[in-house]
Amino acid sequence: MPERGAGVGGVERPRVRAVVVAVPVRDEEARVAACLRSVLAAAARAEVVVVVAVALDRCADASRARVDEVLGTGTGTGAVVVELGGPAPGRTVADVRDAAVGAGLAALPPVRSGDEDDPAAAGLHATEGAVWLACTDADTLVPEDWLAEQLRWAGRGADLVAGGLRLDDDPRLPPAARERYEELLHSRVRGETHEHVYGANLGVRASAWRAAGGFPRVATGEEAALLAAVERAGGAVVRPLEPRVTTSGRTRGRAAGGLADLLDSLAPASGS
Repeated sequence: MPERGAGVGGVERPRVRAVVVAVPVRDEEARVAACLRSVLAAAARAEVVVVVAVALDRCADASRARVDEVLGTGTGTGAVVVELGGPAPGRTVADVRDAAVGAGLAALPPVRSGDEDDPAAAGLHATEGAVWLACTDADTLVPEDWLAEQLRWAGRGADLVAGGLRLDDDPRLPPAARERYEELLHSRVRGETHEHVYGANLGVRASAWRAAGGFPRVATGEEAALLAAVERAGGAVVRPLEPRVTTSGRTRGRAAGGLADLLDSLAPASGS
């Protein structure tokens, strides 16, 4: 289990004792099972209590069945599923992520910071300072060390970890778009860190998420907006290159303004 530390932000933080993995889902019957299996593999290496929280957003396919197949078979990891109905024209991805987080926090057993007199917990909710929120997407595979590495950073005092990403080998993504995206990725790498923020690979201390009011309600880029809010509040943010998650290289996604739209914009125009 990661030790409590102050190596990143200079301020000691409570030791993380539980994790909520939040996964928003919108019509992902072909991908969500593989995503959740990868999350469970990562949870098995976390060495703390883990609850996987899935928020189904107006799914019209077999996503719920695929989720139940994976999470309803005695995995040894806690799980909760919440269904968000519709129509909901004003609902954002931030709403769905927060619904998953809220359900996961409610499903956790009682968690304490470990020392009621610990000055490191001053100003923090005693429970949520010791809870880590790990966020990914239903079209994404996380590596087995995903949670362990996020918790290692948390143990060094991080309040938010913005991880890296690679595309899968979907043959439908034009080679030119893949090449342009790789160039964009590398242009924002700074040594062992980077300047990207992905909802598919994000971890945040629950107390920092709460202080920010949850994921900010923006049309797109809620993960970047949360990072900015945590930084404004004086939180410690790290952006390691590894471990990277593997996400879909599709050009037709579920969220407007997301990665799929970016990849589509990088694809050569038809006939060019």
